Amino acid sequence: MSRTSPRPWVLAVAAVVTSGIVVLVGFIGYRVVGVGVSGSMEGAAAAKSGTGELRTDLAPLVKRFPVLDAPDAARWMSGTFGRSDVPGPSTYWIDAVVTLAPDAVERLVSAYAPTAAGEVPDVVEGMRDRLPSGPFLSGDALDAAFDHERWYASAYLDPGSGELVLVATGV
Repeated sequence: MSRTSPRPWVLAVAAVVTSGIVVLVGFIGYRVVGVGVSGSMEGAAAAKSGTGELRTDLAPLVKRFPVLDAPDAARWMSGTFGRSDVPGPSTYWIDAVVTLAPDAVERLVSAYAPTAAGEVPDVVEGMRDRLPSGPFLSGDALDAAFDHERWYASAYLDPGSGELVLVATGV
């Protein structure tokens, strides 16, 4: 008895191989058009885009970063990475300068032991002139304290001004 139609597993394998080829061709096209044949992927990171609106509401920050507890004030901007004309899920960003009470600053320092490593936050243009002067305390434990529900942050604490800078990414 001869078969004339392909077996179901053959169709599944063909679909997977075809999908892989499409992804590979797309990547090669991106490298040639977007980066250049001899260019490196460095510097090809998706850019932050947003409305440029400076926000001061606290509730969205406290919801995403509960360790903030009850900040005194905040100035922040947000948006998405990449281009809006490209389909697919979005990755969001938040750059914030949060004013904390002195006891909250002490709590963060004693709980997470950040150190002065000479790091400076990399925030969007609209937030740069709002950064405290530093020096900033930072560290892995402080960053991890602000990781919550698919949001990840780099935290920079200026204990002299009582301000915390968050450079966060979430999905």
